[in-house]
Amino acid sequence: MKVVAAYLLAVLGGNNTPSADDIKEILGSVGIEADEDRIESFLSEVKGKDIVELIAAGKEKLASVPSGGGGAVAVAAAPGGGGGGAAPAAEVKKEEKVEEKEESDDDMGFSLFD
Repeated sequence: MKVVAAYLLAVLGGNNTPSADDIKEILGSVGIEADEDRIESFLSEVKGKDIVELIAAGKEKLASVPSGGGGAVAVAAAPGGGGGGAAPAAEVKKEEKVEEKEESDDDMGFSLFD
């Protein structure tokens, strides 16, 4: 990812075809040791390709990748069929209140500016 980021920074800076030395210079400017093999491998993959087209193709591929997320909440139906909708809503409200209490900022006996 470091090599890709350095390559993209070079492209954003106006160099449409960054060389290995350009990437090494960018990585070195922030104290990262450049891996020669990874740089050469990456440059061979993107040689002769437009970076905008590569990014667009990558976005299309990522659209089909499952990204996890919060997941669905399973709620058991109330016996007898009716009136089951109010109970889950009440449970959610209770959980939110608990979270608010946990997130309170206690000074733990000291202040940041003491």
